[in-house]
Amino acid sequence: MIRLIALVLLLVASAWPAQAARLISGVSNDSVQITSSFAGERMTFYGTVAPAAGSTERVVEGPFNVVIVVLGPSQDRVARRKTNNFGIWLNTEQVEFRRFPSYFHVLSSRRLLEIADINLLNQSYILPEAHAMAPNPAGFMKTLTFGRELIRLMSEEGLFGVQENGVQFMSDTFYSAQLTLPSNAPVGPYIAQTYVFKDGQIIARKSEGFAVRKIGFERFLAQSATQSPFFYGLACVILALVTGWMGGIIFKR
Repeated sequence: MIRLIALVLLLVASAWPAQAARLISGVSNDSVQITSSFAGERMTFYGTVAPAAGSTERVVEGPFNVVIVVLGPSQDRVARRKTNNFGIWLNTEQVEFRRFPSYFHVLSSRRLLEIADINLLNQSYILPEAHAMAPNPAGFMKTLTFGRELIRLMSEEGLFGVQENGVQFMSDTFYSAQLTLPSNAPVGPYIAQTYVFKDGQIIARKSEGFAVRKIGFERFLAQSATQSPFFYGLACVILALVTGWMGGIIFKR
């Protein structure tokens, strides 16, 4: 019994962080407004590593590494493969991804594989490929193949990305990072998940939320298209007819 208790205490001690810590963090904007002239928005993420609540220590000793994962609203996406069949390109295979991030960007204080083991990074959904390995009826290998292609296409659009060395430490415990949201950033709620690593383990984490939304005439159009699709489509048809009729009159003269 004594040996069993000693073994349990040893396992608990080895699993517990060497030095408990908490993260005090913030984000520059809690709302990003999109208008007709929107060309992107620069966001600043900052924070400091402090002793855990109730700790008698005044400072927490490093060195630390920080990883910030910015996630956009989840969407259902379908990745398709086209093949040439007798000279005609057709979609022959597809994989559906449920609740896939519409935006995913990682900022880190150094190379990710130098911060922690790849298994821990995947388990925490820090690596982009982790979203391509989620359980799927299509099977692991097929899901991984199509998921990587989907990530590649979204990376070309600026919606997925990894910026290693994107987090800068201003002191031993204070950090700052900047990220520019692209002009095609999806509308909806975003979350910035910040992880503090020490010796390859996560010792603190915190989440900050912000929103990307349309305002003005763009917001009116977006709401009309989703809330009243019939009248929105009818208005578009009438507008197209009127525009064509007026164009015919002008060019006829």
